[in-house]
Amino acid sequence: MPKLLQTLIEKKQIVEQEERVVIVGLIHKEQNNERQVQEYLDELVFLAETAGAVTVKRFTQKLQHPDRATFVGKGKLEEIRDFVQGRNINLVIFDDELTGSQISNIQDVLKIKVIDRSDLILDIFARRARTAQAKVQVELAQYQYILPRLRGMWSHLERQGGGIGSRGPGETEIETDRRIVKDKISLLRKRLGEIDKQSLTQRKDRGELIRVALVGYTNVGKSTIMNTLSKSEVFAENKLFATLDTTTRKVVFEQTPFLLSDTVGFIRKLPHHLVESFKSTLDEVRESDILLHVVDISHPQYEDQVEVVNRTLQELKAFDKPTIMIFNKMDLYEKNTFDQWLAEDVKQDILNQLKTDWETRTQGNCVFISAIERRNLEELRKTIMEKVVELYRVRYPYKTEFFY
Repeated sequence: MPKLLQTLIEKKQIVEQEERVVIVGLIHKEQNNERQVQEYLDELVFLAETAGAVTVKRFTQKLQHPDRATFVGKGKLEEIRDFVQGRNINLVIFDDELTGSQISNIQDVLKIKVIDRSDLILDIFARRARTAQAKVQVELAQYQYILPRLRGMWSHLERQGGGIGSRGPGETEIETDRRIVKDKISLLRKRLGEIDKQSLTQRKDRGELIRVALVGYTNVGKSTIMNTLSKSEVFAENKLFATLDTTTRKVVFEQTPFLLSDTVGFIRKLPHHLVESFKSTLDEVRESDILLHVVDISHPQYEDQVEVVNRTLQELKAFDKPTIMIFNKMDLYEKNTFDQWLAEDVKQDILNQLKTDWETRTQGNCVFISAIERRNLEELRKTIMEKVVELYRVRYPYKTEFFY
């Protein structure tokens, strides 16, 4: 295999533990709100932290549109270069997708490694993949990410090329690499198809039980709720994408059984090829009967996160399912919202208004809880059970063994 392609594919970790990094965001006509860009960068810092890196500084640049050669323009790039020199910084992360030539041009100036948000997310997914299905999905997404960037990665060789109309020295290598990548993508898709057939058979073997799926933005507490409701030990951690593989458990509330699945969290600017690769994992969402949309109510931009999840559900054609909104982390919401001098009746008025607003917007299909403090979990169980029983009665009106 050609050396460059082998380097691109075989790197196991893009971000090393405790690596010192700089992050870069662009304010342009399609995201012209500086506050919004800072929110994106806050999330990028969290992503870098999840990968084990330490963010030293963030840079932003205002342009009408991204610079075709360097994304942020020559002047800003030189400013970043001057900052990283002598500070033991070995990685720069851009918040938007870069082309192969942009990565090559930026690295020529900065003289250190450069990646974008998609590359960072792929790196995290590669670390978190545990099952054969998740590993194949991540590898497929990595090759799909590499394919359109091959020419840019070889551009340093092409610039050494011959006269007018001649093929650059990197041309045959590019063609070889592209063929290898396309063959690998084809092979991985075939392997993923075989795994999907096995997964479909397993899902069909689950019988006639109602299926309930936990969905939501990453790091909102889905796995903690899964553990609480199913009395199981699903991996839960305060990091992004702690869960990649769908976990399904049989749950029984008052002799009413159903299947509960925990799924991978969504995020803004999730690479499209990653969504495509993981659609088979998200079959649990598409094939579910009820969605539990978990929201981190303590997050300052929780409504934006709700919109991201809703858009992803629409893309998955799963937006029209019966849905219960679970507003989690009420303990943190109260801690962040109320100071110690605020009167109790004022606090209660604020909480009542919050609940009334969302009850109106969800037509009463919402619950406010704290999974960590086990607050209001009985109301959550009751709400879920009512929905499950209602569906059983509609779907199997002549069966009574589920209802007591």
